[in-house]
Parts: sequence; C-alpha cells; structure tokens
Amino acid sequence: MAKMRKKADLPSKTCATCGKPFAWRKKWEKVWDEVRYCSDRCRADKGKQRPS
Repeated sequence: MAKMRKKADLPSKTCATCGKPFAWRKKWEKVWDEVRYCSDRCRADKGKQRPS
C-alpha cells in the first residue's frame, strides 16, 4: 500500500489566468503536464487577465 502524502508535499502550479497557485489533484494524475488552469472559471476566462 502506498504511503499517504501531505498536501504540502504535492506538486503545485500557478494558474495561467488568475496567477494563484493550485495543488495537484487525483483527477489530474494522468494529465498533470497539460493542466494550466485552477478551475473551470479560469479556463473559460483564458483570454482575459483578471485583476489581482
């Protein structure tokens, strides 16, 4: 059985739209290299830069 990992030990990225960091999720396990946005909302707004 695999060891549990702490959330702080998971890889993270910065969202291309809002610039906020987001952590790895199990559902992104196979496509982590392709993930660029933290949420569906940011993916929908990908052409716009949201103010910080």
